[in-house]
Amino acid sequence: MKAAILTDLTKCIGCEACVLACKEINDNPKHTDTHILSAQTWSALEHRKGVNIRRHCMHCLEPACVSACPVLALVKTESGAVVYDADACMGCRYCMIACPFGIPKYEWDRTVPRVQKCILCYEKALQKGEQPACTKACPTGATIFGDRDELIKVAKHSIDAEPEKYHPHIYGIKEAGGTSVLYLSPVPFSELGFARLSQDDPYPRLTWNVLSKIPNIVGTGGVLLFGIWWIINRRITLENQHESDEDEILSS
Repeated sequence: MKAAILTDLTKCIGCEACVLACKEINDNPKHTDTHILSAQTWSALEHRKGVNIRRHCMHCLEPACVSACPVLALVKTESGAVVYDADACMGCRYCMIACPFGIPKYEWDRTVPRVQKCILCYEKALQKGEQPACTKACPTGATIFGDRDELIKVAKHSIDAEPEKYHPHIYGIKEAGGTSVLYLSPVPFSELGFARLSQDDPYPRLTWNVLSKIPNIVGTGGVLLFGIWWIINRRITLENQHESDEDEILSS
C-alpha cells in the first residue's frame, strides 16, 4: 500500500483535533500558533473564504526535497512517507528552497537547529500498521487515511455524486508530479492559497533536465572561452610584432 491522506475541505469543521493530535504524538508545544506551519506546528489549520484548510507536508511521489538533499537526511520510504534524519542533516536548507509547496521549516531559535515537517507518523504509526494521529483524531471524516489509488477513487466518486458541491479537481493527483496528500474543495484551489504549479512533472525530473545539460554547457563554454582567449592573445602578439618592426625601422 502507498500511504496517502485525502482531505475533504467541505467536511472540515475547524476543530483542530488533527493539529493537536499531531503536536501530541510528535511532542511539539501546544501553545504555538496553530494557523501557520512552523518548526513546532507540522499540521496547521488556515481559514480562507469561509473554508477551513488543513496544511501539512504533501509527501510528493518524487520529492524535490529528497533530490535536493546532499546528505540523504530526507528519504522517501517504501510506505510513501517522506521522513527526516536530523543526525544526517548538515543544515544547508536546500530542501526548503526545493519544496514547491514551501513546507519544511527551520528551527532558527535552537543552538543546533533542525528542519521540521510532517513525517506522516512514520515510526510511531505507519510502521506499527496504524494510521497517522491526525486522521485518527478527525471526528467528521474530513481527513482520511488509506491507499492512494483507493482514495483517488473515493474522491472521484464524491465529485461525481455531488458535482454542485465540489470544485471538479482533486488537488495532488498531478501537482508536482503527484503527491500522497490529496484534497477536495468547494471552490477553486487557487482561491485558497494552494500553490499554482505550472508544471505537472516531478520537480526532481525538471532539475535533472537542467543538470544533465551541464557537461555540454561546460564543454561549449570552455571552447568559447578558449576561442576568445586565442583571438585576444593573437591580437596582442600581432600588435607587439608590429611595434617591434616599427622600432627596427626607426633605429635603422
